[in-house]
Amino acid sequence: MLAYTGHPLFDVGLATIIAFADKDRPEELTLADLEAIANFMAVNYVKNPLKSFLTVAFPNSGFTQPAYDKTPENREIYGQRVLRSFHPDAPVSEEKDVFLGIPATAIPFDVKGELSPGRVFRQHIPLQTGEGVINFHPYGDAGLAVSGLSLLAIQAYPLGSAKCAGRTLSVHSDNPEIVRFFAAQFLQQNMTAIQLAQQAGSSKMPEPHLKFRTLLIETLLQAEQQQIKSRQRAEPFSITAYHLTNSGQGADLDIYHLPAHFISYLQLMLSADYRSAWEQLVRSAWVLPKLKRGETSPPTEFQPDKNYLYEDFMHLAENVYQRAARFIRTYFLRHVRRYAQSDGTDPRQQYATHQDLHLISWKLIEPFLRRILHMDHERITHIRALGDALAEYVKNENDRRFFRNFFQINRYGFLRNELIKVNTAHVRRGNAPFLTLDSYLGVFEDGENIANINWGLARDLVFIRMVEQLYANGWLKANQDAVPEERDEPAES
Repeated sequence: MLAYTGHPLFDVGLATIIAFADKDRPEELTLADLEAIANFMAVNYVKNPLKSFLTVAFPNSGFTQPAYDKTPENREIYGQRVLRSFHPDAPVSEEKDVFLGIPATAIPFDVKGELSPGRVFRQHIPLQTGEGVINFHPYGDAGLAVSGLSLLAIQAYPLGSAKCAGRTLSVHSDNPEIVRFFAAQFLQQNMTAIQLAQQAGSSKMPEPHLKFRTLLIETLLQAEQQQIKSRQRAEPFSITAYHLTNSGQGADLDIYHLPAHFISYLQLMLSADYRSAWEQLVRSAWVLPKLKRGETSPPTEFQPDKNYLYEDFMHLAENVYQRAARFIRTYFLRHVRRYAQSDGTDPRQQYATHQDLHLISWKLIEPFLRRILHMDHERITHIRALGDALAEYVKNENDRRFFRNFFQINRYGFLRNELIKVNTAHVRRGNAPFLTLDSYLGVFEDGENIANINWGLARDLVFIRMVEQLYANGWLKANQDAVPEERDEPAES
């Protein structure tokens, strides 16, 4: 009867039950599997650290209600009704479960039996309305009708979620295997955290070491690596993270989506042809320790908790066309982030094109253009060809001035004039032009003499290809001082 529904909290809860039972699919679950996780929750949801943590997900529920601290029998009654109404012999009503479409249960989900049978509210399912609130319900009939199976899945979702910044972080996907993988990873981490907290007598649930965006990418890459090792051909998928609190002090929800084409780029970066170069960028993006005065090396116990490349990759997904140019300039061109934190912990402060030449790679940027920006093949070809032609020109003519100017120009008109000037001079020396009308229009302009609004991005892409080629042919090794340390941001045309 259990099946994924598309509802994130239900699906994460179901995946948690599957992982707890060490199964792979919903249809493999047995009644004994449901009993096992219900028993675990009945024992652990009423004591710390889970009891205190559940105030984030199920405030004022029978598990967390302070009034029941002196009446444990009430908590037992509540747990029996909420966690065990999935039994086949439990009474059902004529209403349909809103998740599974099966008959809803006829059991009231409160200790005194005063609630409408089978109806759930905010203390049972996060972000729902409270008791007696008739708004948004048909015929003013408050609450949602659910079955015992659905309620069990919802109650399990915190176990398959990470605790991040005092909230639950749940990961959903259009690929059930990925939902299960995240739930299983977080379940394993939570089980360890629960055990350590209980042994230490702590009332608080420890949080993962990593910041939540970094945690999402790290866990996702673990899933991808596992698929690569098992040689399974995975279908494209996306993930959506739900960072929520159902606290009585103010319910809130933040949603973070990583589309399939972003994930496909990460998948490609894990392949043998790209992994080494990609991992160099990742290693250079981990947060640095904050050194005290007089210290020259980080403390031995320091563990980085934030990767700026991963964090910015997640931010990029929120508004790709607005943030792509800055992302490329920072990580692929190694241009220093002027707005980076100034306390010495932000590694981007140390980025510099002239000293990171070995990290600049067209090989990494080309699939980024295709998969993340959906740039057409013809324009990518024009950009690469122009970069090659300009690199060949700079090497043959040893034109350090042009190389430096191309990097520093921040106005479109100046860039156009500089290209025309050196191309004309090159032709006067009896050479074939390295810049043609078609190549120029294909890189920098759209339509009839209309400057491409992304000319600054196009210039950076051409420069990335130039630098890679000049580094490979040895010119930059002999002229490394030709790369200026700073460069103004592109201005409007």
